[in-house]
Amino acid sequence: MADFSRPGSLYGAIDLGARKQALEAQARRETAGPQAAAAVVEVTEETFTSDVVDRSMTVPVVLDLWSPRAPGSAQLSPVLEKVVGDLGGRAVLARVNVDASPQIAQALRVQAVPTVLAIFQGQAVTGFQQVLPEQEVRRWLDELMGAVEQFYQANPAARPQEAAEQEGPAGPPADPDLVAAEQAIDKGDLDAAAAAYERLLARSPGDEDAKMGLAGVNLIKRTEGVDPADVERRLADPADLDAQLLAADLQLLSGAVDEAFERVVAVVKRTSGDERDKARRHLLGLFDTLPGDDPSLAKARRALASALF
Repeated sequence: MADFSRPGSLYGAIDLGARKQALEAQARRETAGPQAAAAVVEVTEETFTSDVVDRSMTVPVVLDLWSPRAPGSAQLSPVLEKVVGDLGGRAVLARVNVDASPQIAQALRVQAVPTVLAIFQGQAVTGFQQVLPEQEVRRWLDELMGAVEQFYQANPAARPQEAAEQEGPAGPPADPDLVAAEQAIDKGDLDAAAAAYERLLARSPGDEDAKMGLAGVNLIKRTEGVDPADVERRLADPADLDAQLLAADLQLLSGAVDEAFERVVAVVKRTSGDERDKARRHLLGLFDTLPGDDPSLAKARRALASALF
């Protein structure tokens, strides 16, 4: 689960639950049709606390730090307005002209413009510093909103009352083994979590949450205590199959999903016999960490089929 306790905590960590929620958010957006443009708040040094910090306690604020001297700002700002507007008020877009408000840029340690930061619960939790295409901005924002939703699920008292009322009645109670697995993860007991997921899958083999949970736990267990620098050194030996598979695990954990899949597919292509089968089974295990409708899966499955046949 995403940790909002410190700035930058969303960088470089794949959150499987957030990724699933991002896909669901994308599906909702595609079926909802065009939304009204985002309400843009022009922020100054005098209004930063009220317009950004205070507001972020109830809704994520996408902070666009721009300059009229930066061509990239003119490209990125309309994209941000469009994608935040598609959220229908679930996030706020705030703009800071760093030339007019240099103290804000200094306080946030902005090194270049455009810079985009997501502010939530008074903290800068994620962001980027380059001009991204609309598709990448949407992906970034969907992952942010998925992590925000997980924060509210873990801290229901923090959810704004209006949003809680709009959700309507609660759904059916969670499966006890699913609850047990999540509690074990919170305690750091990965073996107990795996056992709980396995019990649930024994009763409901098609349960996607349990399948993803078990695959994620196994992924973390495989990489516990692994030194990335040592793995990098081992990659110099093309015959070290385990190093390639560990490298793919680390890539997946860092959020480089497509790169992890491509690495193992390449191993499948150049191996045979038991080694090829080991790589294939490892890749299928990585597939299980993602929801079945994740677009990266379709691409990787086609690549795997091509490598095998």
